[in-house]
Amino acid sequence: MRLTSSAFGENVRIPDRYTCEGIDVSPPLAWSDVPAKTRSFVLICSDPDALGKVFHHWGVYNIPATATHLPENWASSGRQQAVNDFGRAGYGGPCPPEGLGTHHYHFVLYALDMAELPVRQGASCAAVHRALKNHVIATAELIGIFAR
Repeated sequence: MRLTSSAFGENVRIPDRYTCEGIDVSPPLAWSDVPAKTRSFVLICSDPDALGKVFHHWGVYNIPATATHLPENWASSGRQQAVNDFGRAGYGGPCPPEGLGTHHYHFVLYALDMAELPVRQGASCAAVHRALKNHVIATAELIGIFAR
């Protein structure tokens, strides 16, 4: 499976538009080479360089198996999005503290063997990640970088 963005490439700086330095909308993402047995997708964006813990920026679950992309600003749709570590459902873009170097933002797409992940509305990104563990049949990752 392959995950890409028309906004940035692998290990390339995420444009300000998709961060707290810009309008903070979710970037466009597309995927291909999906396993035939995929029944749904989950997308999680996290920053492992955050102080003290992995910081979750975005979680989308129960994406239909027929989907091939999320357009820019899809997070504004409000559909089946986990609560991020900013404390709100939807996307919260890169916003590391100033002067603490480059952070790596891991956008990970999970292909699942089930159509709907059994998580409650308002679940955290971490809870969504725990719920998918035994249902992953493939993953794809795109890493963008950002510093302030």
